[in-house]
Amino acid sequence: MAGDAASRAEPLRDSDFEELMAGLGPFEPAPWLAVGLSGGSDSLALAALAGRWAAARGGRVTALIVDHGLRRGSRGEARGVAAQAAGLGLEPVVLTWRGAKPEANLQAEARRARHALLRDWCRRHGLLHLLLGQQRDDQAETLLLNLARGSGLDGLAAMAPLVETPDLRILRPLLGVPRARLRAGLRAAGLDWLEDPSNRDPRFGRSRLRGALAGLTDEPLLERRLADAAGHLGRARVALEAAVAELLARAARLADDGSLRLRAGALAAAPEEVSLRALAGLLATVGGADYPPRFERLLRLHAALTGPDLAGFKGATLGGCRLRPGREGAILVVREAAKVPRLALEPGARGLWDGRFRYRLGRPAGLRGRALSLGPLGTAGGRALALPGPRPPAPVRAPLPAFGDADGLLAVPQLGYYRDPAARKLVQDCHFAPRRPLIGGEFTVA
Repeated sequence: MAGDAASRAEPLRDSDFEELMAGLGPFEPAPWLAVGLSGGSDSLALAALAGRWAAARGGRVTALIVDHGLRRGSRGEARGVAAQAAGLGLEPVVLTWRGAKPEANLQAEARRARHALLRDWCRRHGLLHLLLGQQRDDQAETLLLNLARGSGLDGLAAMAPLVETPDLRILRPLLGVPRARLRAGLRAAGLDWLEDPSNRDPRFGRSRLRGALAGLTDEPLLERRLADAAGHLGRARVALEAAVAELLARAARLADDGSLRLRAGALAAAPEEVSLRALAGLLATVGGADYPPRFERLLRLHAALTGPDLAGFKGATLGGCRLRPGREGAILVVREAAKVPRLALEPGARGLWDGRFRYRLGRPAGLRGRALSLGPLGTAGGRALALPGPRPPAPVRAPLPAFGDADGLLAVPQLGYYRDPAARKLVQDCHFAPRRPLIGGEFTVA
């Protein structure tokens, strides 16, 4: 019956896609979009639809194709997808996942690498919008997989149609569209797609779940209801995130040096779920983390900060952060300096250090060819600096980004320190831009 329903599916029209995109705007005049294109039916349908949508507005689409290098022939396959994209009037770019491949959690790591490549390309080329091809069937599968893993509300809300990051907007316009409609549109246009063999590999949980769903006679109805449930949960998550943002705006003060001062009283006065989320979020921001700390430890810290004996709080560490009591009931939250990495750099390098500070180096004549480093200033380094005026407390100074070479400390931009004019020309930019913003549109329901 599911196969019969798929064969009767109505293709997604350009006017339908226009309505979907309208809910994800605004867009600049003559928009330049990037589309992640694997060559599968979902991403190919999205690329074709987005190409026509952008062209109608005087814009263009770059199709980003990732060669994971996980099986023989992947390079030729990527080139074939690029040729197909060019035939659709798109600008194809092939990105390659280089380096050793993990033996465990291969699908998850490949997905992480793919997204990193896509986002990095968009960031380097100044694109504001990255479109991904997940559709309604994917949404249903994600809900079930997260349910099986014991996820909370955030996981059960599954994927968001719109995610705003500090660098770009990630759009999934097809989340409410069944795959059958996308494939019907491809067939009508005479377009063939690739089938990823890993989608049928029983070693992977999503493949086993897909096989189980395919055996149900009411598969389309079940997928629609699961996707609808994810939407309901997504709206609940949006409401919670709005309450968290309002609490953080009142209770937290985030400085340019990456430190944060928290009014514990405001945290204690808020509903527990809201204050727990606020605490987890601020730890991830200050700690430069991808994910919040483990819930059990978060719960213990939350109890210490919101309980009746805050005066007895002597300090704690969690999520790569150090918390210490301050004046008038405020809590100082800083990055734990001992956990901060040290990098070897070359002139001209750029990137995100420790998930917190984005840096860009120049190539001054006095430092060309030198081996450079970027690491935490440390307590001793902070004491040794002769700086005019007041200096931040030692816990704030210790995790600050410090650039150095074989002769010692070159620059600590957050403290206004540069050893010489060449050092000032070297560090062209270094600012606090955490991987996870304190308050941001991380999850949006269209």
